[in-house]
Amino acid sequence: MCQALNISRGMIYYTPKENKVNTELESEVIAIHKASRNHYGTRKIKRKLTKKGYQVSKRRIGKIMKKYDLVSTYTKKQYKAHSPSCNEDKIANVVNREFDKEEALDVVVSDLTYVNVKGKWNYICLIIDLFNREFIGYAAGKKKNAELVTEAFKSIKRPLDQINVLHTDRGNEFKNKAIDDILDSFDIERSLSNKGCPYDNAVAEAAFKVVKTEFAYDRIFNSFEELEY
Repeated sequence: MCQALNISRGMIYYTPKENKVNTELESEVIAIHKASRNHYGTRKIKRKLTKKGYQVSKRRIGKIMKKYDLVSTYTKKQYKAHSPSCNEDKIANVVNREFDKEEALDVVVSDLTYVNVKGKWNYICLIIDLFNREFIGYAAGKKKNAELVTEAFKSIKRPLDQINVLHTDRGNEFKNKAIDDILDSFDIERSLSNKGCPYDNAVAEAAFKVVKTEFAYDRIFNSFEELEY
């Protein structure tokens, strides 16, 4: 009849087995877990049970632990202190996307980008005058860090005390004592983009499209000649 109806014999003759609760095993799991000061997970509990003569899988131990809300302290998520990925200083966006300036060095903007040189990634830091979009300072190096920004400032041939505002994004490369000292010494006001908003530093972002063209490479690649590959 099962063949004629194309159904499994198990549907007719299978009798569900009752799940028997092994209270002794459950008690052992709870006791071992508590004795370990809640450190042990399924793997170590299984080892302890094997020594006591119990043959039980880690899956079954896991079900018992879940039933009684037993969680190993090593599996709990632990909070880890970490450094913020960006500058969280409460500094206003002074420029506020007003990129057209009537005076030279009134506001300069800066940012970093990467270029592939002979199969290796290197970085460029640019400092741009919003008055005429001139690259007044730049530096290139193997590392994207604050030192690269400092070198870009050192390359500026104009009097730094004529710069009124430095605008950047919130990258940590622009947050360090050396740069703070430069800004304090020459009385340069700092302006930061809003978090996660590249449009607030659009001039610098757009400048990298120019940098990555052949005519701009000739100007900047001289900085790479001293790098060792």
